[in-house]
Amino acid sequence: MTRFAAPRRLPLEAKRALRIMLIAKHAKGRGELHPEDGTHAVYHCEMRETLEDIGVNLMVADEYSVLFERPDVDFVFPLLNRAGFLNSEMLVPLLCNRLALPYLGASPILRGLSDDKHLTKRAAVARGVSTAPWAVYRRGAPLDAALLPPGEHFVIKPNASSASWGVSDAFDWAGVREAVERLQEEGHDVIVEPFIQGHDIEISAITVDGEPVILPTQIVEQINPAQLRTYQEKRNLVGGQAYEIRPLEDGPQRQIAEARAREMMREFMPFDYGRFEFRLDVATGEVQFLEVNLNCNLWSRKTISMAAQQIGWTHAELIETILTESLDRQGLLQRAYDVVAA
Repeated sequence: MTRFAAPRRLPLEAKRALRIMLIAKHAKGRGELHPEDGTHAVYHCEMRETLEDIGVNLMVADEYSVLFERPDVDFVFPLLNRAGFLNSEMLVPLLCNRLALPYLGASPILRGLSDDKHLTKRAAVARGVSTAPWAVYRRGAPLDAALLPPGEHFVIKPNASSASWGVSDAFDWAGVREAVERLQEEGHDVIVEPFIQGHDIEISAITVDGEPVILPTQIVEQINPAQLRTYQEKRNLVGGQAYEIRPLEDGPQRQIAEARAREMMREFMPFDYGRFEFRLDVATGEVQFLEVNLNCNLWSRKTISMAAQQIGWTHAELIETILTESLDRQGLLQRAYDVVAA
């Protein structure tokens, strides 16, 4: 915990010299719930206000076109992730790379790897990290029942979904096939896994001095471990939240999850910040890798901010630390000193 005693501050020279662009779908909004995106709209508005309060020289954008030609900025803070088309998480980093414009977070190829649940699970297997068996059904490929892993209850979801968007369950191949075909008709590759009755373990990490460091690990404890957690629940679009997020006590399960998260982090460096998710089987106590969320939700009411608060950091201090570390990693702090000195 002592490593977290002092969050990083963005030097005054950098605040004056560096022009930073926040790009997010609802960055120009008033912080109201959105009928489809729910609290994501509140989150984007809060991020704008947080960066303003930190005192950065801020430009705000809400569409990709601002990056078709190089804008008059030095750095991009990209939150334009769920933009209504497949693999949209990769586009802002790609556009920035085309312009040689530094940005927060992982490279587009790493964003793509983390966004593709099948490929991420392949990486886990290659690194010896335990994960539940799965099948991926790509659009245009045959729907082969033989690929379905053993089980009596299955989770079906878009292979590149976030916040459990599009998730459903089924209890036999007929139900799985129907769900897969429905998602494929909507334009998605699909991943299918056995449903594990239990709770999610969420491990948030940020970069400190160039190395990923784990913040306090959280458990998302379901009131009913047999219940499937939905997108509507995660985006606060329905009432009656059926889970509680709390710190996971020290013990073998937390130690296993954190060790496996550290192994997975090596696959994605540098990523600046992210969340590594596991599933705790309440029947067996096993900890299985689920997925990686690079550039995870930074809203003050989400896991990574909650974890930071447990070590005494404010939400603004978390954001300022993540931003400062990324600017430092990419040489922009030194550039700011040079500009002021000149």
